[in-house]
Amino acid sequence: MKQILFFILFFTAVTVSAQTEFSTKFKSIPAPKFGAKPKKLPTPEIKDPQADNLDMPAIKTPNVFDNTSITPKSSFEIGKTSDFSMTPKNDFANPGDRYVPKMEKDLNRALKDAGLKEDEQPMIMADVKYGDIRTSSSYFIIKCRDYGAIDGDLIKAVLNQDVIKERMSLQYEFQEFKIFLQDGINTFEMIALNKGLYGGNTGEFEIYDAEGKLVLSDYWQNFNTGVQSKFVIIKEEKGLSKKTK
Repeated sequence: MKQILFFILFFTAVTVSAQTEFSTKFKSIPAPKFGAKPKKLPTPEIKDPQADNLDMPAIKTPNVFDNTSITPKSSFEIGKTSDFSMTPKNDFANPGDRYVPKMEKDLNRALKDAGLKEDEQPMIMADVKYGDIRTSSSYFIIKCRDYGAIDGDLIKAVLNQDVIKERMSLQYEFQEFKIFLQDGINTFEMIALNKGLYGGNTGEFEIYDAEGKLVLSDYWQNFNTGVQSKFVIIKEEKGLSKKTK
């Protein structure tokens, strides 16, 4: 037993001694020192295939929305006034022509309001008959005036082919004259001698009997030169007369 214990102690001592000797004799090998830093290799250059031909322009994909010949841009934008109009336009016409009719209409209205222009009506080319008048009065009082612009209208008055007024210039105020009636049928005409400066011959008339009673009132409008206002006056005995048209 003592021999086994001695052997173990001896083996242990030998092992410790060997390790101590090995550790004292072992030396580490230092890393090698280089005199210059290693060269850094350059990064390989990657060429752009499109850059090989410098003369070739870059290809850009077209945008159909930017091409007004394919898709015209709309002029209707929020916040902007549109020039859309239902009135046909002529590219060769004067842009101011579309305002001329309205300007003429406004001017005509202003001239009429100021008494410088008569109503726009077709020119009367044929005589106008104002009907038959029945009366027991011995004479009539005829009053005439120009109810439109005072533009030089002239008339002639004729009773039974006798001239009563050779040349009467119509004014704004009524002018009057008398016609004496014969028994039976009388013909009376007022004839337009000219056309006024602003249109045809235009006038208003009033007819009164000997008692001052209004028999008939009317007007003529835009008579051409020579056109007549015609009346047939039938003088009857008192109590039998009446007015008809």
